[in-house]
Amino acid sequence: MKHKVVLLLSAVLFLAACGKSQTASSEPAPEAGADTPASSVITDPATVYFTSDISSEGLVKVYDALNWKAEGKTAVKLSTGEPPASNYLRPDLIEGLVKKLNATIVECNTAYGGYRAATAEHYQVAEDHGFTAIAPFQILDEDGSMELPVVNGKHLKGDLVGKAFADYNSYVILSHFKGHAMAGYGGAIKNMSIGLASAKGKVRIHSGGTSDTHWHDELHIEFLESMAEASTAVRDALKDRVIYINVMNRISVDCDCDGNPAEPDIHDIGIVAGFDPVAVDQACLDFVYKAEGNESLLKRIDELQGLHTIEYAETLGLGTRKYTLVNIDG
Repeated sequence: MKHKVVLLLSAVLFLAACGKSQTASSEPAPEAGADTPASSVITDPATVYFTSDISSEGLVKVYDALNWKAEGKTAVKLSTGEPPASNYLRPDLIEGLVKKLNATIVECNTAYGGYRAATAEHYQVAEDHGFTAIAPFQILDEDGSMELPVVNGKHLKGDLVGKAFADYNSYVILSHFKGHAMAGYGGAIKNMSIGLASAKGKVRIHSGGTSDTHWHDELHIEFLESMAEASTAVRDALKDRVIYINVMNRISVDCDCDGNPAEPDIHDIGIVAGFDPVAVDQACLDFVYKAEGNESLLKRIDELQGLHTIEYAETLGLGTRKYTLVNIDG
């Protein structure tokens, strides 16, 4: 299929179109180079691929557009979804891609209670939600944590991920793009930071690096920045052995960690994929900012200063907010 570049968006254009969301932040993003070497800041636009076909075939198609080959033992990281009625990515949507990769679906336990905090119950949720019927499934932190170094972090010196993280050679960070009650929104960056963190690692991120045992909700900016810092640790560990796919369906203001989320106000949009988690998340944000019925989600992002995560991630060199969007629908 002949690819067609349908638009080139930059952070400058995004800010011009969505300036209201920027004013919600009481703490501006750090200047590039303030806490990380200037050479790590990416200046060239990333390429991200888009399809409006939210189906098993569409998911495989946007994966194929990346022309990336998973090597060795492959993990697909997603959210299993909190019961009873969360908007997790359904097995019939992801089955084709997971089987194409001969992959294992992986998750980590939560740190806030619910049905996914204990390993045995979490495995039961994975079975109840249909994941074990389509592929092998593993909870990465069922045997504890391992630490990945964080380079140039203000808050984190190390990121605690599930101990079995190192058992896999390649990763697909498969994320459901939606709102979140603490981060404002959740996409690739959240899935590779909070999502891959062990239960103890989740507490460390939420507490802004101040504790592995006590959750500190008041350290909000520190939490947002710690997600970005944890993501750099994962990226540094995997290098080019990881890709990012965001699915924009059932876009509720609430996360998949909410067992009874609000009904979506935004119509399904499509799937975005790429090698740059910042660009992939930025593309989804741009789609959402242009979508009808987006008021509730934009309000949540604004109030929680959610854009600060992606702003800070860019200064760390995790990726770039500038991208070229390639529509593969023809």
